[in-house]
Amino acid sequence: MEKISVSLHGHATSISLEAEFYSELKKIAAADGLSVASLISMIDDRRVETGLSGLSGAIRVFILSRVISQRDAAMGPADNVIKSTDDDAFM
Repeated sequence: MEKISVSLHGHATSISLEAEFYSELKKIAAADGLSVASLISMIDDRRVETGLSGLSGAIRVFILSRVISQRDAAMGPADNVIKSTDDDAFM
């Protein structure tokens, strides 16, 4: 677990994330041209607006959503469909 200390709206807070999630959070922040603290602040603002509880959980959901979006974009619509060339093969 990684313990991250950030200031959110002038209040110091700490967040615990698994190393894999923290690594991905840093990659997303860099790709978006943000500091990790700025990205966490944005996630926190959205969390409050949507009524989600727990900042660490909101960060994990954000990361998962981003990774899924990137995967789907890379795959393209044709790759998201199961193709069958021989329907009798499944009978």
